[in-house]
Amino acid sequence: MTPRESLDAGRQILDPILNPRGFLFRETGTGKGSGGDFASGQYEKGNRFIELHFRYSLGLVKYHIGALAIRHEDYMRSLLGTSGGNKYPGFSNDPIDEFRNLSFDLETFSIDFLAGAGEEFLRCVKISEAREKQTGVSKVSEFES
Repeated sequence: MTPRESLDAGRQILDPILNPRGFLFRETGTGKGSGGDFASGQYEKGNRFIELHFRYSLGLVKYHIGALAIRHEDYMRSLLGTSGGNKYPGFSNDPIDEFRNLSFDLETFSIDFLAGAGEEFLRCVKISEAREKQTGVSKVSEFES
């Protein structure tokens, strides 16, 4: 499958979760870069959107509300702590599994972003930004506790 075909297949998994909540998909790019063929798009609703980038598998997933943005991994770590419970990113030989993993995380953990006031999202962005300001030693100690 081409990246565009894979992204379309992933949409078949994500549309049933995102469309009923008012998010609509828009393709933002396809082409060939230095790392190979790629496809990208985003689900949009008002000032909220979820960026998706696919090359050989689902790569960057990033959430936005207005000027605030956070990568999926940072969102889940800020929301769930280091023990997690989220499924994306996972490790599978089937690149479409990553869309299944993301759909689980969206339905299970991201309701505030999808349909809420965004207060939990804002809290997670602040936690992530504070973590980024930490020095290397304090970042490492976070994973040791």
